[in-house]
Amino acid sequence: MDVRQPHSVNAAECPSRAVLEHVTSRWGVLVLALLLDEESLRFSELRRTISGISEKMLAQTLQTLERDGFVHRAAQAVIPPRVDYSLTDLGREAAAHVWQLARWVERRLPEVQEGQERYDRARAAAAR
Repeated sequence: MDVRQPHSVNAAECPSRAVLEHVTSRWGVLVLALLLDEESLRFSELRRTISGISEKMLAQTLQTLERDGFVHRAAQAVIPPRVDYSLTDLGREAAAHVWQLARWVERRLPEVQEGQERYDRARAAAAR
């Protein structure tokens, strides 16, 4: 009999926490979302499109997402070397979810900013 404990991100030792961090990190969301819109992209195309990401951070993010099974890395033996990145089926599913959240944040940003301003005003008034 296979008795498995369900995974819970609320449990400190659950490995799902690390995966959640990978897909919801600033760069993870942007890489997944960009690859969702494109069939495959080269490293330089990803770097050019994701404003503000360093080469090191992009490389680390791609490696992490590849290790988690979300991104497929296809190295081609040509001169100059060519490496293409695309989403796996699991990656497409994850990307759809995080991209939906990112779009929601974009739509609701004015309300979030209003809440931040209210909070800041209240804190400043309480400090006087």
